[in-house]
Amino acid sequence: MQTQIDHLVIAASTLEQGVAWCEANFGITPGLGGEHALFGTHNRLFKIATPQFPMAYFEIIAINPHAVRPKKTVALHPHRWFDLDKPELQKELAKEPRLIHFVASTPDIKAARMALRMEGIDRGPAIHAERQTNKGVLHWQISVRADGQRLFDGALPTLIQWGKTDAVDPLRLHPRNTLPRSGVTLQSIAITHPSAEKLQAAYASIGLTGVSISEGPANIKATFKTPKGIVVIAN
Repeated sequence: MQTQIDHLVIAASTLEQGVAWCEANFGITPGLGGEHALFGTHNRLFKIATPQFPMAYFEIIAINPHAVRPKKTVALHPHRWFDLDKPELQKELAKEPRLIHFVASTPDIKAARMALRMEGIDRGPAIHAERQTNKGVLHWQISVRADGQRLFDGALPTLIQWGKTDAVDPLRLHPRNTLPRSGVTLQSIAITHPSAEKLQAAYASIGLTGVSISEGPANIKATFKTPKGIVVIAN
């Protein structure tokens, strides 16, 4: 099994706040994203891919104040993904956007979820989601726990599998193919966590490489090359 960095997740109180933060830190304006009806969120995106991280893009996500979540979804998933309903996180985001998480792409989300379960980790069920783009409809499966938790302070990635299950080329409509070059590229991602050894075992079980892990206070640190020079973002 092999997984790889799909996208980094920056949470903001509002998309306007996230855009302003991005312009101040990276010197670029993020591109348009879309709305996630299932969880009442919306986003802005830009590409950060490199040969080491060929699928990588950057997501700024916020709760959509105008969205009404489907009652069926709320019954199954009362909490939004990425801990966005957590009061402590909302209080922090009111001050400024934060790098809170990352998502890893897998060709077999069922097998990846089972591999984590063998490590004693419940990553949550795989749910189907979609959103409209100017290139067509994006389809994906994503692991979301009913409690919305990221796990390991955000250092254990959410799993995603792009495309419909019967798609001939599931990556044809991956967001990387709808985003122009941004001038920002991901150079490295490093994790510190008190449970570094357990995280290393979890990463190994799903074949995730390219992310350094060491023991220490919980933190995600990403380094970028940008129009403003080298920028380091940590949570």
